[in-house]
Amino acid sequence: MEMNHILIVEDDKDIREAVAIYLKSQGYEVFQAGDGVEGLEMLEREEIHLAIVDIMMPRMDGITMTMKLREKHDFPVIMLSAKSEEVDKVMGLNIGADDYVTKPFTPMELMARVNSQMRRYKRFMEKLQQKEQENTDSIYTMGGLELNESTFEVRVDGAPVKMTPMEFKILLLLIKNPGRVFSADEIYERVWNERAVNTETVMVHVRNIREKIEINPKEPKYLKVVWGVGYKIEKFS
Repeated sequence: MEMNHILIVEDDKDIREAVAIYLKSQGYEVFQAGDGVEGLEMLEREEIHLAIVDIMMPRMDGITMTMKLREKHDFPVIMLSAKSEEVDKVMGLNIGADDYVTKPFTPMELMARVNSQMRRYKRFMEKLQQKEQENTDSIYTMGGLELNESTFEVRVDGAPVKMTPMEFKILLLLIKNPGRVFSADEIYERVWNERAVNTETVMVHVRNIREKIEINPKEPKYLKVVWGVGYKIEKFS
């Protein structure tokens, strides 16, 4: 099925409907919800391929909704945030959002983010399907860290760790090149396949990966920061 279903979760009806108009003009099928509770209910009824989620909403905010949807879904999430919600924006990236757009925003900016995330998600799903058809495993291990490129699974000391597609791609890049230091710009360009424009996103994703794979993220065993240079997966002898 063509991946073109987008869910807008925004309590401001005018913003929600304006975004829907632009999305429909780009050929997307649009579903709408006024808060996080309605958004989760919509996910139970419809197949969604990307969600645009406002942070500040009644009943259930965007942070809580994103945490709950990440328990079952891997599709991209773009968060909408006001300038005053900087802390919530970073928290959103920490708990599984893929990108954010700050209000007020132009329709062209949002459409560019949506189209970019959808392209990446389609490539991710196509690669997953191809790997499943080939039924060949490419497993990378470093100490107790194990990453299966074919099944998109990550394990630490045998225990499964759930990763978002972008987290998986970053970790795959690093574990394929143990000991090599990658700058935030280089990670962004290799993983996002675009010129580096938002390395803050890389830093948040890296921090999120460390929270998932390290016993003590403050004293990491695997994903190390080389201050002033970048990040690497520690090479074990």
